[in-house]
Amino acid sequence: MTVIIQLGLLILGFVLLVKGADFFVDGAAGIASRLGIPELVIGLTIVAMGTSAPEAAVSITAAFKGNADIAIGNVCGSNILNILVILGISALFVAIRVANSTIKYEIPFMLLISCLFLALGFDGVVDRIDGVVLWICFLIYLGYLFIMTKNSEQPKTEEGPTIPMAVLYTLIGLFMIVFGSDTTVDAASELARVMGMSQRFIGLTIVALGTSLPELATSVSAARKGNADIAIGNIVGSNIFNILFVLGTSALIIPINFAPVFRIDAGVVIISALLLLLCSLNKRLGRRSGVIMLAFYAAYFVFVVLDVNVPALPF
Repeated sequence: MTVIIQLGLLILGFVLLVKGADFFVDGAAGIASRLGIPELVIGLTIVAMGTSAPEAAVSITAAFKGNADIAIGNVCGSNILNILVILGISALFVAIRVANSTIKYEIPFMLLISCLFLALGFDGVVDRIDGVVLWICFLIYLGYLFIMTKNSEQPKTEEGPTIPMAVLYTLIGLFMIVFGSDTTVDAASELARVMGMSQRFIGLTIVALGTSLPELATSVSAARKGNADIAIGNIVGSNIFNILFVLGTSALIIPINFAPVFRIDAGVVIISALLLLLCSLNKRLGRRSGVIMLAFYAAYFVFVVLDVNVPALPF
C-alpha cells in the first residue's frame, strides 16, 4: 500500500512540475512582452531566482540553524546539475539559441564568480568578509542587469495576458513547481528507501536532482515553447544567484566550513561553466552539446559514487 501511495504522489509531483512550468514560463514571457523587458533579463532575474527558491530556502535556513556546511554542497551540486544535466537534457529536446550577450558577458561572469567561489573557500572557510565580497558582486550583477534592461528595451505589446494575470500565472506556476518538486523528492526518496537503497545513494541522485527539478521543468518548457532566452537565462542566472546570494547570505549569517573535498566539486563547477562557454560559441546548444554535457556529468557521478580517493593537494 505504501508503494502505491508513493507512486501516486510521484505522479502528482510530476504533473504539478510540468503544468507549473508552463504557467511560470507563460507568465514570465507575458510580463516581458507587456513591459518591453527582454526575455533574457526576465530569465536571469525573476525566473532564475524563482527556480532557485528551494536551494535558497535550504541553505539560508540551515545557516540560521547553525548547519551552514550544507550550503557548500548545495551550491556545488545544484550548479553542476543545472549546467550538465538540466541544459544537457533541454538541448536533447530542442536546439537552444544562445544570445551574444550571454556568450560575451553572462557566462564569462558565471565562470569568473565560480573561480572566486573556489578562491574564497581555499583557506577552509567562507567567512563573513567573504560573504560581503559575494554580496558586492551580486549588487554589481544587479546593476549590470538594470543597465542591460535600459539599453535593450523592446516594444511593448498588448497581446497575451494582462500584467496582473501574467504575474498571477507566474506566482501560481512557481508555487506548483516548488510544491511539485517537494512532493516528487519526498515520494521518490521513500520509494528508494522501501526498495533498500542507501541514504547516501538517495542523496546523491534523487534529492540532488530533485532540488534542481524547478530549473529542469522551466528550462525544458521554455525551450519547447521557443523561449530560448528564458531557458538559458534561467540556468545561468540560477548559478550566479546560488553563489552570490545564497552562499553570500549564508556566510553573512555564520562562517561556512569549506572542507578540502569541496575543492574538487568547486573545480567541477568551474569546468562545467567553461564547458558551457565552449559549447555556446556557435550560438546554439544542440543535441551534440547535450550529449557531451550529460556524458561529463555521468563521469563525475561515477567518480562521486565510487568515492575515488584523490591524492592530497600540496597546498
